[in-house]
Amino acid sequence: MAQDGTRGYKPIADYGAIGNLCTVALVARDGSIDWCCLPQFDSASVFAAILDARRGGYFRIAPAAAGRAERRYLEDTNVLETRFPAQGASLTLTDFMPLWGNIKGRHGSHSPSEIHRVLHCEGGDVEVEIEWAPRFDYARTPTRIHRAEGEWIAEGGDERLVLGGVTGGEVSDDGFGPVLRARLHLGAGERAAVVMRRGMPGLGTSVEDSTRLLERTAETWRGWVHRDDDGTRHAWAGGLLPQVVRSELALKLLIHADTGAMAAAPTTSLPETIGGVRNWDYRFTWIRDASLTGQALMSLGHDREATEFLLWVERVSEACAARDSAIQIMYGLRGELELPEEELSHLEGYRGSQPVRIGNAAHSQLQLDIYGELLDSAYELARRGVELDESLREFLTAVADRAAGAWHRTDSGIWEVRGEPRHFVYSKLMAWVALDRASHLADRFGLRGDAGRWRQERDRLREDVLRHGYNPEVGAFVQSYGSTELDAANLLIPLHELLPFDDPRVQGTIDRTLEQLTENGMVYRYIADDGLPGKEGTFGLCTYWLVDALALSGRLDEAWEIFEGMTSRGNDLGLFSEQIDATSGEFLGNFPQAFTHVGLINSALYLGYAEGRPVPEPALIGTPEHRREVGHPIRSG
Repeated sequence: MAQDGTRGYKPIADYGAIGNLCTVALVARDGSIDWCCLPQFDSASVFAAILDARRGGYFRIAPAAAGRAERRYLEDTNVLETRFPAQGASLTLTDFMPLWGNIKGRHGSHSPSEIHRVLHCEGGDVEVEIEWAPRFDYARTPTRIHRAEGEWIAEGGDERLVLGGVTGGEVSDDGFGPVLRARLHLGAGERAAVVMRRGMPGLGTSVEDSTRLLERTAETWRGWVHRDDDGTRHAWAGGLLPQVVRSELALKLLIHADTGAMAAAPTTSLPETIGGVRNWDYRFTWIRDASLTGQALMSLGHDREATEFLLWVERVSEACAARDSAIQIMYGLRGELELPEEELSHLEGYRGSQPVRIGNAAHSQLQLDIYGELLDSAYELARRGVELDESLREFLTAVADRAAGAWHRTDSGIWEVRGEPRHFVYSKLMAWVALDRASHLADRFGLRGDAGRWRQERDRLREDVLRHGYNPEVGAFVQSYGSTELDAANLLIPLHELLPFDDPRVQGTIDRTLEQLTENGMVYRYIADDGLPGKEGTFGLCTYWLVDALALSGRLDEAWEIFEGMTSRGNDLGLFSEQIDATSGEFLGNFPQAFTHVGLINSALYLGYAEGRPVPEPALIGTPEHRREVGHPIRSG
């Protein structure tokens, strides 16, 4: 059993994720839960050893003498199974958070704040070690562990956790707080359950009850994946189906059951540079997630989740505007407008990467791309037959008018740089998208407003981007007006249909991205001064954007090479972080990261389209079919 002071940090790729659509827990290969916030994604942590191995708190179950564990998700679920070899025997640990009901969309599910850990011993006797060290409120609130009514209880402030299924054990202090240590002897064929609950004691724990909940939870996840599936819904994925389904389930894991909002990731402050300061809280929803996530979910038949997410984004932005506030780039999962950023100086950070932050000050930045994200989202809804109510239409008209009047301003850009505002090319592109989609909403779906002005400003903005955003000496679109640095976000210029794919400026941008931003088959989002020290890793989403641009350019061999290389970088469970070190392959940034999984699904979709497989309707934006619908050029010249 690990003794005081011997716990260390595991690779981020060592973790799997379980959850209940309200929160997520990260489970390491060694059986330790090192991150969990209860009861919500953005609640304070009860386990945070991933951010401070000694102080943060953890919950470990494993054999006393175990070899390297193998693990998997039960097929088409978010139920995690870890199998430990143990001196001629084996122990299978199955971790899950109970979930049942109708999880298609919002409000239909039931998800108690519980973590069930079911043990099954095979092939001989196994001595199982249990270590339970909750640390409340990011380890800021003192914890007391005591025994009552046959259960262990941890209390701190107003919070209480109950641990059932552990009959003995001793509590000692590791120098940072109490730790319950216990042993459980299992014979061959024997099963047991250890259950942690938030709230009142006295509910009891039995392996039979946990097994029933396990079966019910697995059926719930599988029912969501295969709902109304006649065998054709995933046909476009072809041989990529296992990776696509894992990404599908990873995305669902991050969608809040009550609001339909999606967290960018369930963690905070996992570093983009080991030992560096690029450590951010991602337990919020960004507006720009909406349209890309919507397309990914709808391509998999989850129209309701996609629609609810897009409508939620529209409505929280509308509520913000109604308060005479600027439309924000991000919101809390329940629509919170204020996300004050705070540094937790008492936590050392993952492998010494400080500061650890909660909240996110980027919510107050000006980022012009949000106008395009909002109107692109509304356009996607309208194309799928969703009726936009009158108040929403009035709001969209106001957004289009704002885009028409604000596109000439400087901003902080998609990457939320904390230096001086600039004329970022991607921001201009998305302001163009705002005006373009508003025009189509007016022409095709009856959006009222000054469509003539929108079209006029759209055309002016296009010329402005082509004049100032493209640098002929670089041979590519650059990050900002007057710069020479590249930005992988400009790969979206043809995907959003500002230019056709065969335009030499588009192909030049793709080629320069391959030459200057790509290392070992993975793409950096930029290599330029952004006001922060240190270098970050390659960016998963940007790598998949390169796949999309290559696929729709007809450069399929290159697209497949990049896609297969990137997808092979996932961990053994098929999960991805935000970034990857190009040299070591080490995961960097928050985990699991929604946008990387969105990128995988969308790239699989565009590859399927490029190879001639039937893809879901309506036509994918960026394809010739959609360009014909709206009159965007298919070819240059």
